[in-house]
Amino acid sequence: MQRVGRAIFALLVPTVTIVGGWQGWQWWSWANRPMDLASNDPGAKIVQFQVDRGTSARQIGRDLERLGLIRSSAAWELWARWLTLNDGNGGFQAGTYEVQPTALMTDIAQQLWQGKTVQQSLTVPEGWTLRQMAEYFQSQGVFRAEAFIAAAQTIPRDRYPWLPASITSVEGFLFPDTYQFPGDNITPQAVVDAMLNRFEQVALPIWEKQRAPTQLKLLDWVTLSSIVEKEAVIPQERSLIAGVFTNRLKKGQKLESDPTVEYALQIRQTPDRPLTFADIRTPSPYNTYLNPGLPPGPIAAPGKASLEATLAPAKTEYFFFVARYDGTHVFSKTLPEHDAAVKRIRAERNAKTRSTPASNSPTPTPPKR
Repeated sequence: MQRVGRAIFALLVPTVTIVGGWQGWQWWSWANRPMDLASNDPGAKIVQFQVDRGTSARQIGRDLERLGLIRSSAAWELWARWLTLNDGNGGFQAGTYEVQPTALMTDIAQQLWQGKTVQQSLTVPEGWTLRQMAEYFQSQGVFRAEAFIAAAQTIPRDRYPWLPASITSVEGFLFPDTYQFPGDNITPQAVVDAMLNRFEQVALPIWEKQRAPTQLKLLDWVTLSSIVEKEAVIPQERSLIAGVFTNRLKKGQKLESDPTVEYALQIRQTPDRPLTFADIRTPSPYNTYLNPGLPPGPIAAPGKASLEATLAPAKTEYFFFVARYDGTHVFSKTLPEHDAAVKRIRAERNAKTRSTPASNSPTPTPPKR
């Protein structure tokens, strides 16, 4: 792609009224040279270049020349004609490109011809809610948060027939991962589809392989996994937490999971602002302090580890756990043991915050039962 045969050159030169032969070849060699010949750092002066849909090859060349990315728009148009002769079905593609002034003009043309647009990397961590994802995408300048939420509330069962019938959004089924999208062509629906595709590729095979022993429906599995995801901080405790919740469900005990209340109220507790008695008494279908069994749907996006832990929970005699302030938990078999653990952890916390006026401290959450 760096040289043009003289026969092809002689064929195309008349289209731009350039005299053929040696002078034409010298002109072409000059026109194809990089604009930045001195730079030793190819990535130091990368320029973003936008090609709108329907833009002609001639206009693209003029824009590139105006931006100082190529030497001659006439040479660009000549090369565009050669590309068309050799690939009649191709064409310069719309999009946002990162163009290096150290590149040959023909290499820049090939980049645009093949549609090698800028890729934007978007990372969604495990445990994020639909709202957190939406706010993240908006903060990255991708699209408005509400547009993403609206797309997530349209259930595409025609393309994903495995989605549960009762859901009102795809909360929990948007698989947390790092995704690459063309920088100029990211839509809310494209992101939703990509994340559902990843769930289909990663999560569904896990469920199909192991669901028989658990007797969990798909929605129940993802819902319980989302609670485990929100409760577990360190990987070593994930299976144990899943075991506690499994024990409670088997005994008909309420899960009493703080993250379900946080989800219901759209709040996030901290060591300085734990859930209050008023919080856990606020009615909501998602409040597992008030309602037995699982909430009506997932409260976050569970990752692969939580999905696997829920299908293979630890066999344990624990029915209770309470969080320390370092990410770990104290697990207990009986309510008296649990109450003692709660008092001990609160005493440790209070010893560290004695200087804080009591009037500023919210009423703590009662122990899980």
